[in-house]
Amino acid sequence: MAEITSKPRIRQWVIVFAITLAVITYIDRVCISQAAVDIQRDLGLSKEQMSWVFAVFTLAYGLFEVPFGWLGDKLGPRRMLMRVVMMWSVFTAATGWAWSWISMMTCRFLFGAGEAGCFPNITKVFTIWLPSRERVRAQGLMWLSARWGGAFTPLLVVWVLGLVGWRWAFTIFGAIGIVWAVCFYIWFRDDPRSHPAMSKEELALLDGADMNAAGHCNVPWKQLLTSSRVWLLYIPYFCMNYGWYFYITWLPTYLREARGVSLEKGALLAGLPLFFGGLGSLFSGLIAARAAEKFGTARSRRLLACTGLACAAAMLVLSPYIQSPTMAMLVLGLASFSNDLAMPGAWGACMDIGGRFSGSLSGTMNMLGQAGGTICPIAVAYILKYTGGNWNVAFWAAATAYAIGAICWVFIDPVTPLEKTPSESQDQSVKKENA
Repeated sequence: MAEITSKPRIRQWVIVFAITLAVITYIDRVCISQAAVDIQRDLGLSKEQMSWVFAVFTLAYGLFEVPFGWLGDKLGPRRMLMRVVMMWSVFTAATGWAWSWISMMTCRFLFGAGEAGCFPNITKVFTIWLPSRERVRAQGLMWLSARWGGAFTPLLVVWVLGLVGWRWAFTIFGAIGIVWAVCFYIWFRDDPRSHPAMSKEELALLDGADMNAAGHCNVPWKQLLTSSRVWLLYIPYFCMNYGWYFYITWLPTYLREARGVSLEKGALLAGLPLFFGGLGSLFSGLIAARAAEKFGTARSRRLLACTGLACAAAMLVLSPYIQSPTMAMLVLGLASFSNDLAMPGAWGACMDIGGRFSGSLSGTMNMLGQAGGTICPIAVAYILKYTGGNWNVAFWAAATAYAIGAICWVFIDPVTPLEKTPSESQDQSVKKENA
């Protein structure tokens, strides 16, 4: 092993590509919330119309995630990532060219469709290029980078808006993704063995990865979609996304309208929930293994998820009543931190419950999660309309969603697979003891 580790690790470049792409996705995704006030003014959009601009991205993101992940299995991640990154980058730039509500809606829908192919295909890249012991760490680094990319985006966007305005800002952000897509397509290969820089020693570490590149089997959709255990997993993920999407849609507007915060200070404060969310993902990943050893896998997942979502609900109820905007955003940051405590348990449950169909199960879970993200910005706009601009009610609604998710986790069996192989049947008694 000393000889291998002393040589350049070419496979680690896929992690670098994944991290940079995760940052780009969240820059392109979050920047519109910071520019929302300027967009509404220039295009003459109401809050209700702007809410649909936010929501249509999430709708497309959810609808196309499973199809684009399936195409990645069929065509290979090299071609699919090149295509989807180019697609969403073009429509990021096109956002700055919009001249009406309909044109803005069209751009954001097609932008969301492109981004839907990102994380399923990056996951495919990891399964092909990384040994199994390195994949979880790679996923953790990628999601941490995604959250923190979104956290620092408001500051970046405010700076760029001050220099060139919102229209050119979207063009610049779109160009970054195009550069990434070209570089990735030139460097990457679907089969690591065909990469000219891979050594025999490093290829030996990837033994068996070719099985991960094979086409997937027939998915038992009826079994997945009629299982009560699966729906108990879907509902809290929907609730988590409902609460979380407030941070990347209406939060900057809330800070300016309800709190009287300047654009520059608002950009700094709006990044706190995503920054704390990244810490929550990191913290949860670090303690998950130890918690499983102490309490059992099922109990530890339920404990982290229930505690996290219940605390998130409490923080959302408390935040609007704190007078200091800075302290209120710190409390909201703790809500985001708590939200992300449930993330590893949800994705771990997908792997255990789904077994060899875990990709399909996680894809449908994330698709329904995006439904929560689609409803959130629309619901907030109409809550404000019918309550005379009472932002507190919007916070209570999100807290209620978190509370429902916490209750669902009490009843979830997050370890027993739907399809039992002979080896899984032998191990089930052990898992039930842990539960």
